[in-house]
Amino acid sequence: MSYHHLTTYERGRIEALTELGFSNRAIAKQLGRHRSCIDREIRRNITAVEYKAEPAQKNYQQRRIHSRPKGKWDEELANCIQQRLRETWSPEQIANTETKGRISFKTIYRWIYQGKLPRVTTSVLRQKGKRLKPAEKRGKFTIGTSISERPKEVKGRKTFGHWELDTMVSSRGESKGCFATFVERKSRLYTALKIPDRTATSMEMAIQHLYYALPSGAFLTGTTDRGKEFACYDAIQEALGITLYFADPYSSWQRGSNENSNGLLREFYPKKTDLALVNDDELLHNLFLINSRPRKCLNWKSPIQAFLHEVAHLT
Repeated sequence: MSYHHLTTYERGRIEALTELGFSNRAIAKQLGRHRSCIDREIRRNITAVEYKAEPAQKNYQQRRIHSRPKGKWDEELANCIQQRLRETWSPEQIANTETKGRISFKTIYRWIYQGKLPRVTTSVLRQKGKRLKPAEKRGKFTIGTSISERPKEVKGRKTFGHWELDTMVSSRGESKGCFATFVERKSRLYTALKIPDRTATSMEMAIQHLYYALPSGAFLTGTTDRGKEFACYDAIQEALGITLYFADPYSSWQRGSNENSNGLLREFYPKKTDLALVNDDELLHNLFLINSRPRKCLNWKSPIQAFLHEVAHLT
């Protein structure tokens, strides 16, 4: 059963009927209201010994103003959210860590769109939607160990030390500079190394650099596509004792972590950026921002936390 507040007209009739000596019960019958409604209205708004409609309406309007919820916004909370957004966190990551139990990620989105977070704009939100990728022109090879032979525990992300590999290029024809990118499948730790070009020699040097920079047992296998920069796989396997698995053609989802992480890095280095000119310290800083974000798939731990936990338990 719905309830309708008394209108200005009804308050005018209450005033007139009380002056004529009508009882509260009789007034209620005239207005088609419950007696308790009329009792409450007169009791709240009687001045001296009489009821007046105009002051009663003003009192009602004031009560309505004070009855509205204050909302969840406050300056301290807004500053915290804005700081994290500027550090490239998503609203969902913020809502499940910094503001857990206080506001939802939908509220953060709403505040951004409503302008309640003045130090940030919608530009801090990540771009969504799939784009058509250009046709592959770098060449491929067909030998190597297929991903179908990769152990089930690697596919299920149950064991540590298994990486996905890829490259991120500058604008086609603009520069040969690119990144060799790596993501550890279980912890989702992501890193990128600058390489001068997209050749097998440069990729081999990058893989060896990462392998020797990591603790023993932290790089056991790699999964990649069949781009020509990975034609060095045989030399890598022989020199480092690791196994490289190759995804099926047109199956980027088989290296989903790497594809997603490359998209996160692209937010800092959009297409047409000359990656050869990227400062090393700047790249490290942006990688730190990516790896320090809490992840839903890691129960809201960051990739750095998950990676360090796994490294601490290496035998």
